[in-house]
Order: sequence, then structure tokens, then C-alpha cells
Amino acid sequence: MALVLNDRVKETSTTQGTGDITLAGAVTGFLTFNSGIGTSNTTYYAIFEQGTANFEVGLGTLSASTTLQRDTVITNSAGDTTKINFNTSGTSTLDVFCTFPADKTIDMVLTTQGDVPYASAANTPARLALGTAGQILQVNSGATAPEWADSGGVTAGFVIAMSIAL
Repeated sequence: MALVLNDRVKETSTTQGTGDITLAGAVTGFLTFNSGIGTSNTTYYAIFEQGTANFEVGLGTLSASTTLQRDTVITNSAGDTTKINFNTSGTSTLDVFCTFPADKTIDMVLTTQGDVPYASAANTPARLALGTAGQILQVNSGATAPEWADSGGVTAGFVIAMSIAL
């Protein structure tokens, strides 16, 4: 299972409740989740209930070719992280599409010139503030995050390479 992002993935649904979303096919000009994301992969999604103010943004898994499992709600119209009870009237259409949540972008993390971005947990961007002159970047004792340390007088000869996995 991989995190997959793709442009122009959008389907409709008439699913009711707080469970998995049964996808009903791509909107004209868009891809299905199955062709754009692929079964067993995760993606960021948004669901909007037409004609209402109800929405949900989260991380989900395409558990079958037409089933989007709502794994983690990031934000919603209720202002919390619970699953929205969609389409209670049974007559609404849901727009379900891939998105990239604002709080997962790197520019939401960096606030000062020289900050070092890193992932503090799975899919959670964080930043390490700029250190002071003469410090070197190292991994902390728990091997979970970068930290600044005294260079011991060494001022040249280091190459620092970092990989950012969000």
C-alpha cells in the first residue's frame, strides 16, 4: 500500500452515513479512483455533499475498485475530525475527489529562513528552527528527528543530505 496523489480524480456517490464510500463512476473529464489511485493504495480525499455545507477532508484507502475507506478525517464541516454523516435524506449526490490538504504542505511548516523540514510522524510535516553558527545537524538519540549539536570545532568538510517523506 502506497500513498498516491493524482490530478483530476473525481467521482460521484450516493452513499449514506459514516461508513465507506461506494463510488459511482468518474465525472466527465476526470479519472476514477481505481484508474488514478489504484486498489489498496491510500490518498487524500475530499467529499462534498451537493446542496449542503457538508464536507470532509481525510486520508483514505481504495479498498476495492469502487470502495473508498475513510481512514483518517483531517477536517470537516463540523469543525472536528469525526466522519460526517452524509446524505441522510438519501437524495443528495456526493462529489468525491483527490486533494492535498493545506496542513500537509511544506509551506505550512516553514516560517523562518533556514528552517529544516522533516516528517515528525507518518504524513506529518514539521520543522527544526535554524541553529546557530558552528552547529552541525544530527539525528536525535531516539533516531526520530533532526537536531542541532555542537560541531566540536569542525567548521568545514561536512555534506548534509536530507530526504523529506510526508
